[in-house]
Amino acid sequence: MPTPENTYALILAGGSGTRFWPLSRDSRPKQLLDLFGSGTLLEHAIRRLDGLVPLENILILTNGKQLDAVRENASMLPSENIFAEPAKRDTAPAVALGIGLVAARNPDAVMMVLPADQLIRDTAAFQDVMGDALTTAEKSAGLVTIGIQPTWPCPSYGYIERGEPAEISGLSCAHAPHEVKRFREKPNPALAEEFLREGGFSWNAGMFVWALPVVTAQLAKHAPELAAFIDELRSSPDLLETVAAKFPHLPVRSIDYALMEHADRVLNIEATFDWDDVGSWISVAKYLQTYGNGNRANEPITELDSKDNIVFNARPGSRIALLGVNDLIVVQTEDALLVANRHEADAIKNLSPSLPKELL
Repeated sequence: MPTPENTYALILAGGSGTRFWPLSRDSRPKQLLDLFGSGTLLEHAIRRLDGLVPLENILILTNGKQLDAVRENASMLPSENIFAEPAKRDTAPAVALGIGLVAARNPDAVMMVLPADQLIRDTAAFQDVMGDALTTAEKSAGLVTIGIQPTWPCPSYGYIERGEPAEISGLSCAHAPHEVKRFREKPNPALAEEFLREGGFSWNAGMFVWALPVVTAQLAKHAPELAAFIDELRSSPDLLETVAAKFPHLPVRSIDYALMEHADRVLNIEATFDWDDVGSWISVAKYLQTYGNGNRANEPITELDSKDNIVFNARPGSRIALLGVNDLIVVQTEDALLVANRHEADAIKNLSPSLPKELL
C-alpha cells in the first residue's frame, strides 16, 4: 500500500438538488443533506477515509453554488483543499481537474476518486477494499475500478463485465482484482436480467483508483486535451487562474466514455462493503423508522388506515398525520410541502421547471 504522504483522495461533491426536493436545493443537493440523523453524506465520505488518507491529502471538487455549504460541511479539511468548478462539464473534466490538482502537489501520488453522495456504513470493510485497491494501483499499470455485486437487475446503473483474475507480480491482497472485459452502458430491464443470469457483472460505483503516472499516460493516449490541461495545472504559477481560463472549454464527457472504456488495462475489485447510491426517497425510506402498516418516517407521525407512505419532516415542532392514504411521499420543510405518489419518486426532478426560483 502507498505511504500516507503518497495517498490522496478526490471527492466529487457537485450535482443538482432536484431528486430530493423540497429538502434539497441547487445550493444543497443530496450529499449536503442529513437524511439519516447522523451527519451529511459528504461528512460520512470524509470520515470513512480516517486512517486511510491524511486530511491534508483529501480534496473536494464542487461548484460555485454549493461551495460555501461544502466548506461548512468539510471544515475539518484545509480550506485550500476545496475547489469549485467554474463551469459544468461532466465527470471527465472534473476528474482531470482533480488529477491536475493532486499532480501539482505530488506527481507520484496514488489517488482515489470517490462520489460524495453514496451511503456506506461499514467503514472497516470499505477501508479494507480501498486499501487493496490502492496497493493494486501502485503495483500495476492498470486503472482500478470498484464494482458492486448486483442484487437485482437494475436498469439505471452502468455495468462492468469482469474477466479473468489479474496477474500482477508481487501483489498479495484479500480482494483480488480481475481484468475488465468492457464497460456496459445502462441496459434495458431484459438485458440487465441477462447480466445477472450470466454472472461476472458488477455495478459501476463510480469509484476509481490509480497511480498518477499511469492515469496521465493513459489520458495522453486516449484524451489528449485532458492530459494537456493536467500538464498546464502541474506547471501553473496560479492554479485558480489556469482553471478559470481553461476548464470551461474542456469537452463535456463522462470519465467512463473519455478514458475508462478505452484504457489499455482496467482492473476491477468487487466491493464487500454495503453500498447504496440513495437515488430517491424510495432508497431513503429503507433506513427510516416504521410506523403502522409499512409507513416510513424520519420523525414520529400519526397515522390511521394508511400504509406504505414515506414521510420526511424537516420542520421542527410540527406533526404530520396520515388518514386513509397509501403510497405517498410527503416531505415538509419550512417553506415547501411535497405530496407525491411514491411510484413517481424518480419524476420529482421534473417539478423543477415549474417551481418558483426561490424554491430551487
